[in-house]
Amino acid sequence: MIQLIRGFKDILPGEVELWQHIEDTARVLFADFGFSEIRPPIMERTELFKRSIGEGTDIVEKEMYTFPDRKGDMITLRPEATAAVVRSYIQHKLYATDPVRKLFTIGPMFRRERPQKGRYRQFYQIDAEVIGVASALVDAQLILLLVTLCSRLNVTDVMPHINSLGCPECRPVFRKALSRYIDGVSADLCDDCRRRKDKNPLRVLDCKVPSCRDAMAGAPSVLEHLDPDCAGEFDLLKKALDTLDIPYIVDKNLVRGLDYYTRATFEIQTGLLGAQSAVAGGGRYDKLVRTLGGPDTPATGFAIGFDRLAEIVGIDRSGLASTPDLFVAALGEQCRALAFEWISGLCLAGIRAEMEYGEKSLKSQMKRANRMGASRVLIVGENELTEGAAVLRDMKTKDQVSIPLEGLVETLIQKVKQQAF
Repeated sequence: MIQLIRGFKDILPGEVELWQHIEDTARVLFADFGFSEIRPPIMERTELFKRSIGEGTDIVEKEMYTFPDRKGDMITLRPEATAAVVRSYIQHKLYATDPVRKLFTIGPMFRRERPQKGRYRQFYQIDAEVIGVASALVDAQLILLLVTLCSRLNVTDVMPHINSLGCPECRPVFRKALSRYIDGVSADLCDDCRRRKDKNPLRVLDCKVPSCRDAMAGAPSVLEHLDPDCAGEFDLLKKALDTLDIPYIVDKNLVRGLDYYTRATFEIQTGLLGAQSAVAGGGRYDKLVRTLGGPDTPATGFAIGFDRLAEIVGIDRSGLASTPDLFVAALGEQCRALAFEWISGLCLAGIRAEMEYGEKSLKSQMKRANRMGASRVLIVGENELTEGAAVLRDMKTKDQVSIPLEGLVETLIQKVKQQAF
């Protein structure tokens, strides 16, 4: 038996309906905030991610699914969506008519990480980007959007964490101070952090290994090294969140694992996921559009971990299951032929109808209708053909009524319209 590749998963009926509910809720909310959907491909040229994410990051060095195509060009399954959205924004000159674009996409990403609860090698994200606005007010609006989405999905125990990563002008000063501190605690760091500290010392702040977190507890804060512009934008973000009555935590150790982030960065964290506390994260990337060959355009955005979010959605999932409006229990070949005609007409009219296609007893068909959760069963056999009327049974109340066979489909459709079905 051939089984799944490690780190991948099937999303089965029962779970799919929950995912669809999350997607539908997100799409309605995005539309209310003025976002348009974009669907970039899942494969891009490897150079796109090297230039955007950064060659020294763990994602590019160890986690990307990269391979040559038949012509020898290097292709990568996208490990994240922002770079692909920005590439599309530039390639199709979406800035020509209006430089401000609000875009979102939902789909699979790929990273060869160590599989664990809530983390897969093919994972899904809800990704949103606002391109063309420099103000921290938009960062606050994105946090509002995330908090609202969690509320509508009844995800409790969430808290925004915010920080500033500074900009290329003020970050070098902080980087030097941080590197000096890391050199002093290097012996207490894990092997990955000792490797990271020279290439990207900010990533040491993000390590989840307990010994590293203890060692970095006294590290200098980037907030102490912000230039006036970055400090002013971070103050604006905090004031905007206060205005929106959104509680938050200023987290000096909050960084992002991608090189393109600048200034504001944020995460939505929850206590419902154990050690993997972040369900969404993002921030500002004002230099990425220019880095990838576009005009000098500010941008900000976030990504929601769909797999993690689906685990903690606090709604009654039983109500999401799709069940038949009607099951036709047909006895005999002639009745099955009629039943097939009826359910086809009902389905075309938007009424979900099912039947048993093989020769089964009435008792067996009623059991199947019950397992499927059908609200009503239409019973037709030789007696019903003789009398010219089928029996419609309510599976909850057990009440039964006769429905004339002539014009049966139209009668049932009319009952649905009158909510008498």
